[in-house]
Amino acid sequence: MGNWFRTTLLMGALTLLIVWIGRLFGGQQGMIIAFILAIGMNFFSYWFSDKIVLRMYRATEVTPAEAPELYQIVQEVAQRAGLPMPRVYTIPKESPNAFATGRNPEHAVVAVTQGLLKLMNRDEIMGVLSHEMAHVKNRDILIGSIAATMAGAVMILANMARWSALFGGGVSGSDDERGGGIGLIAMSILAPIAAMLIQMAISRSREYQADATGAGFAGQPYGLASALKKLGAYTKRLPMNASPNTAHMFIVNPLSSRSLMSLFSTHPPLEDRIARLTGIARLTGIARLTGTRPSAGPGGEIDEDRGLRQAKETWKNLSR
Repeated sequence: MGNWFRTTLLMGALTLLIVWIGRLFGGQQGMIIAFILAIGMNFFSYWFSDKIVLRMYRATEVTPAEAPELYQIVQEVAQRAGLPMPRVYTIPKESPNAFATGRNPEHAVVAVTQGLLKLMNRDEIMGVLSHEMAHVKNRDILIGSIAATMAGAVMILANMARWSALFGGGVSGSDDERGGGIGLIAMSILAPIAAMLIQMAISRSREYQADATGAGFAGQPYGLASALKKLGAYTKRLPMNASPNTAHMFIVNPLSSRSLMSLFSTHPPLEDRIARLTGIARLTGIARLTGTRPSAGPGGEIDEDRGLRQAKETWKNLSR
């Protein structure tokens, strides 16, 4: 419930940001236009966002005959999660990654890159697909699509405001209502940053929940934790040519860590995600992932903080 409440607040903040830009840009009439734009983009994203993103990455649907093991894993995870069987797609990219999309569980799609299928073993693929099916179960795929399109609307309005301020047109009404040209320019720079920060907060809170839910679907967290380690290492070597607007949909950030957009990453740090998964494992998680035994307290209880530090230290060693 806490994540849903937080997400609702953040989505409301994005809507208010769009309306505020519209007010600065065109007064009351601008507010109405901005609100209509937000509704229109949400309607469009609800019905067509999955088709757009699949076409963007040239994903193709596969049948049980074409990818029997992949299809079987998806089917098994869907049954465990109590979800309808989603459509299964592969993406012709060597960089390992995956995402889920669709407007609801009945129209869900899971897509994996060919690089992921080559790199991962069965347990790791199941961990990745369980994570994506958790997004479907938690209705994150619709939330992410709406957040992306509303952030896009903020970008459009901010660019309009910037050019209007530079060329001295666009706003009507008193100076108190619309602000000066400098204010519009400042707003056109700060608003997209605010939109990206809001989108980042939405995605980060959902990634942690999807990791935990996905580990439950898989029956253990080891496969997903191991997959995240591999994904973190290989996506740095083989970054995907992905749009920043859709980066939040992937299981790990597909953009190069050297990219300026990585400063606004929509994903929490991988070492934190792995540490949380090993925290779920408690007694055996750290031992299996790091080859060490978690420290126990005087009464035999597990020192979870030490276990999390061990997991993070392992990640740092792998990343060197």
